[in-house]
Amino acid sequence: MSAPSLGRMLLVDDNAVFLDVLARAFARRGFSVLTAQDARTAIQAAAAADAAGTPPDYAVVDLKLPDQSGLDVVSALHRSHPAMRIVVLTGYASIATAVQAVKLGAVQYLAKPATPDEIRAALESPDATTTIEIRPGPPSVARLEWEHIQRVLSQHDGNISATARALKMHRRTLQRKLAKHPVAE
Repeated sequence: MSAPSLGRMLLVDDNAVFLDVLARAFARRGFSVLTAQDARTAIQAAAAADAAGTPPDYAVVDLKLPDQSGLDVVSALHRSHPAMRIVVLTGYASIATAVQAVKLGAVQYLAKPATPDEIRAALESPDATTTIEIRPGPPSVARLEWEHIQRVLSQHDGNISATARALKMHRRTLQRKLAKHPVAE
């Protein structure tokens, strides 16, 4: 006998590794999880779940998706499911997009990286807000380099030699960079 679900959640992000990590984290916390890597698939998944009588209660949507803006997804989800609690995640936070996301139906706007607990708190917050701390500028070059290395490493299933070749970097240099902790924003 399984524990009752805390709700149905739709996660939308084009980064497959991040999406998988987030899906597993929310499933462990007791949510029933649907995932999508682009806007079209997200909207179709929500419509299919709705047709089956199990529409998502929550959605976490990345701002930048490959086929269209995450704001379009927020708008479509809010139109078809006004009670759905939606959080927008982005690595490119700005006050303008935060305000627009809330106007379109999001309850919160979080800058990446956000932990599953921060996302859950945002989803459960009673009021929509754009007062979440937004970085005044883009991430540092060192942070971008670290994130890029992590993406390429995951694309090569953790194979350091293959990742070093893809990055055109000496394997030992890559190992030294990987031994360091993530660079602060």
